[in-house]
Amino acid sequence: MDALLLEQFLVWNIPLLAGCLLAGILYVYLFGRFKRIDRGRRKSLFFFIALISLYAVTGSPLEAVSHLAFSLHMLQMSLLYFIIPPLLLLGIPDRLYRRIRELRILQAISNGKRFYPSKISLLMFGALFLLYHLPFVLDLLAQYPLIQNVYSAILFLLAVSMWMPIISPDPNERLSRKEMKRYAWLSGAIIMPACLVFISNAFIGGMANSFGSQLTGPLCIPVQREAVNGLLPYPFHTEYEQAFAGVLMLGMHKASILISCHIGNKDR
Repeated sequence: MDALLLEQFLVWNIPLLAGCLLAGILYVYLFGRFKRIDRGRRKSLFFFIALISLYAVTGSPLEAVSHLAFSLHMLQMSLLYFIIPPLLLLGIPDRLYRRIRELRILQAISNGKRFYPSKISLLMFGALFLLYHLPFVLDLLAQYPLIQNVYSAILFLLAVSMWMPIISPDPNERLSRKEMKRYAWLSGAIIMPACLVFISNAFIGGMANSFGSQLTGPLCIPVQREAVNGLLPYPFHTEYEQAFAGVLMLGMHKASILISCHIGNKDR
């Protein structure tokens, strides 16, 4: 049964791989036109680390493995929304970013307000991220993978926008040191409820792994939850593992915020 699960679901997302390769080729072309010589290597390194990480957590077999346990799932979410977006922004040449900002459609959307869209994105991300980890929403997403993919894509775009005030490619658009501290605190407060859902459920009695049921469902395995639980050893699928998943996400978010604020202030 374990071999059948691995063979059926540990596959590579070829269309996403093609998209990432195309994005890499386009980046190399644009980078050659807009790069700054003194920081060129570091920016390109950040971008390609982010691009490779994005494919690893969403298009490689690691994506399916992340659905086998809550801690692995929260690690995937943390990488996708708290680590990859800052790296992508750090990899964009500031001259290229300014050229994009000059597009009329973006100027009309922002209406001359620098961080208004980012604050809205932060609030929307917090609300959608909390909903994403409520049991009934997890059950719905497990039944409809297309909705799950669209939901994840929206969260990723919101995550990129909410990191802009801290680590924008244009240093002139970043918040001041004092404003950045307030924004970082607000970000932590908005992410906290989703993490508390896992920690509280761990001591209340736990909740079923809905995505694990999605993995075993097409194989017509009668006892789906037990089938998934058997793939990973102790302490996976225990109350301790669920609590650790919530703490893990809080820790990764906090570390990413601190490092991003440090880089944002240093490169101003």
